[in-house]
Amino acid sequence: MQTLIDELGRLPGIGPKSAQRIAYYLLKSPAEDANRLAGSITEAKARVTWCQRCFSIAEGELCAYCQDDRRDSTSLCVVEEPRDIVAIERTHEFNGRYHVLQGAISPIEGIGPEQLRVKELLRRVESEEVKEVILATNPNIEGEATAMYLGRLLTPLGIKVTRLASGLPVGGDLEYADEVTLGRAFEGRREVEA
Repeated sequence: MQTLIDELGRLPGIGPKSAQRIAYYLLKSPAEDANRLAGSITEAKARVTWCQRCFSIAEGELCAYCQDDRRDSTSLCVVEEPRDIVAIERTHEFNGRYHVLQGAISPIEGIGPEQLRVKELLRRVESEEVKEVILATNPNIEGEATAMYLGRLLTPLGIKVTRLASGLPVGGDLEYADEVTLGRAFEGRREVEA
């Protein structure tokens, strides 16, 4: 039992108490439920790989986004993780291609540009006739450092390099916004249309 709890506790976002609750839940569940979960994990590990072009998840050589010829190949959105693509796709605002860095620059964690898919990004920009790169890294210290680094690499290539706007969330109150968020909201302001 302790081995199961320890293994569950290694999952991101699962602490010791949650691992213990999940382990006891699995033991109380019918055997077929536990076997189905174990089979799903085994099958996913066997079938899911990294897309050879954008480094998102794929069940073959290319992911669904890279295989879709209807997507705009001149626009490339750079994200940190494959799960970021899901969030962007929910907006229905972007119809280009993606490039997954598989992380962000974080000197504290020992992650530099060499550990990310930066070289592959530069190769894609040069070989795929990309006209715009949208830097959609997270609005935190690591994401900002990554975006600045990529911006310095990409701007000299003569392509348009943009960064997602950031600022106040819808439904938020000004009095609760921190200085950085409020400052970005001022920087990203736009003209009101009548």
